[in-house]
Amino acid sequence: MAGLIRREDIAAVRERATIEDVVGQHVTLRSAGVGSMKGLCPFHDERTPSFHVRPQLGLWHCFGCDEGGDVISFVQKIDHLPFTDAVEHLAGRAGIQLRYEDDGGPRRPREEPGRRQRLIEAHRVAAEYFAAQLLTEEGKTGREFLAERGFDRAAAEHFGVGYAPRGWDNLARHLRGKHFTEPELTASGLLSQGNRGSYDRFRGRLVWPIRDLAGDVVGFGARKLYEDDQGPKYLNTPETSIYKKSQVLYGIDLAKREIGKRKQVVVVEGYTDVMAMHLAGVPTAVATCGTSFGTEHIKVVRRMLGDTAGPTAGLMLSSGAALGGEVVFTFDGDEAGQKAALRAFDQDQQFATQTFVAVEPSGVDPCELRQHRGDEAVRELVSAREPLFEFAIRSVLRQVDLETVEGRSTGLRIGAPVVARIRDRVLRAGYIRELAGWLGLDEGTVRQAVQQAGRAPAQGGGPSRPAAGGRGQAPDGAARPAVDRSDPVARLERQVLEVVIQLPQHALEAGFDDLGADTFVAPAHRAVHDAIRSVGGTRRFGELAGGLLAGGAGAQGSDRAAALWAEEVREAAGGPVATLVTELAVAPLPEDRPDSLGHYARGVLVALLRMGLTRQIADAKGRLQRMDPNDPAYAEAFAELLAVEERRRGLQDAG
Repeated sequence: MAGLIRREDIAAVRERATIEDVVGQHVTLRSAGVGSMKGLCPFHDERTPSFHVRPQLGLWHCFGCDEGGDVISFVQKIDHLPFTDAVEHLAGRAGIQLRYEDDGGPRRPREEPGRRQRLIEAHRVAAEYFAAQLLTEEGKTGREFLAERGFDRAAAEHFGVGYAPRGWDNLARHLRGKHFTEPELTASGLLSQGNRGSYDRFRGRLVWPIRDLAGDVVGFGARKLYEDDQGPKYLNTPETSIYKKSQVLYGIDLAKREIGKRKQVVVVEGYTDVMAMHLAGVPTAVATCGTSFGTEHIKVVRRMLGDTAGPTAGLMLSSGAALGGEVVFTFDGDEAGQKAALRAFDQDQQFATQTFVAVEPSGVDPCELRQHRGDEAVRELVSAREPLFEFAIRSVLRQVDLETVEGRSTGLRIGAPVVARIRDRVLRAGYIRELAGWLGLDEGTVRQAVQQAGRAPAQGGGPSRPAAGGRGQAPDGAARPAVDRSDPVARLERQVLEVVIQLPQHALEAGFDDLGADTFVAPAHRAVHDAIRSVGGTRRFGELAGGLLAGGAGAQGSDRAAALWAEEVREAAGGPVATLVTELAVAPLPEDRPDSLGHYARGVLVALLRMGLTRQIADAKGRLQRMDPNDPAYAEAFAELLAVEERRRGLQDAG
């Protein structure tokens, strides 16, 4: 990448990508009082809305699952994107040209944001063109292909299936008419180069758009329809700056929300298999695009499942599911499909503990299964999955006749090395017992064979040993300080901080910045107060608002200043305290009448001041009781007590 995105550009993205619009694409929001909206959380199942958004501050928080953040973090979580990709995605949608600074670190090639957006736009136009061509007279061949496999027009529209005409450069001429340049069309992979110049890569084929996690079309997969087509059965977009076949998964844009909810990914082998799975009630299905499932796909899937690959990732539950979710491979029942499943066994053992295999005994794929036996059979295929380790062991045992002594002996000889490759000691011990049962042999004999196989040199160098304390372990991090909500003092402190974060203009007028560093008793609230003081208190909000008004921001200047100020406080807080700041920023206030917000803000601030003065009075009286009345310092301490009592009476009169 070119370097770090400039801070001012990130701020511009936060401002232009309005949070209510972005969140509103995924959540139905309704009013929850002045300046507040709420809806059902997209990150966990709930019936009562606990997901709150405060548009003026650009922040969101769910009081059910305790997730929260700004518009960028929402896109990161909902689309499973890294920070930079989320910013670039929002910038592209908002028409913001990002600028980068050299961070001094290693670089990797990356398409410039403006160029990338042009390539994505070209693919969007191409997808619309192909979809329209499917409805033409020539596209009838493609419609018949879909109908024969049980897909109607609605299914084609849902998955964006299209048709590429048989002509030499139909798409090329269409894109040129949309003002795309030759370098852009060449870089897109939509055209190929020949002796007579560029021509359409896809011709006379049924076409599926391949989208990334953000929902942008980055490539296509195409199936030939005519016997005179000399090309391969399936043809994909070549590697481009926006399309990496080792990283993309077909259907991920449609499946991502259900994957997050169900904590399950079903990997199939073809585009029509994805369609069949989704239509049959398995909306977590995805497929690789012209390549086998590899380590880069594992990274994508882990992000989708929320799996950090830590010490507990993949730990099996009694139900058969994994703590990090589960991945189900529906390989074909033929020998090639079984080999594909066994490759997954070798790729990543941590990942393998979460992996299952579902193979149809008759050897049909999910699309054929749905055609012949209906939707229920497809769902049953997935529910009948078996753990990958079990599948791997049973696959080698199928090569021998276990009814004979010789067959069982051979089964031990070829099965023991498979069990020995299981790195998790608990799982390995469990499968030693399973193998003993399948072979009808003594467990001790099987254990000895597995140990011997583990000591023998492995073919191809053998599996690598997991490093102790590797990157998979979760980093140490302080948890957010707990707050006792039943404590009336803590409740009042929280109400004050809610007012300060949400209504800084009223907190400024009420004199919040005059509160001492020891005003807040609860450690979490004191940490928030420290963060507010570190950015200059609510006076900093006043400076921001004044600058925006002077710059002609108009009536929206105060809201913009409040959002900028809240973001400064979140950055100053950092870590778990920043999460608490976000929560305070979107929490519903008990007073939602606009003309009464100022009175409410002053009321809770006065109540907190009085509580603090009451503590000071109690401390002063205790000190006086311990002093000798004849001590010269006694009179000074008594005068301080009277002064504090006078201040409390003044607050009471003001209230």
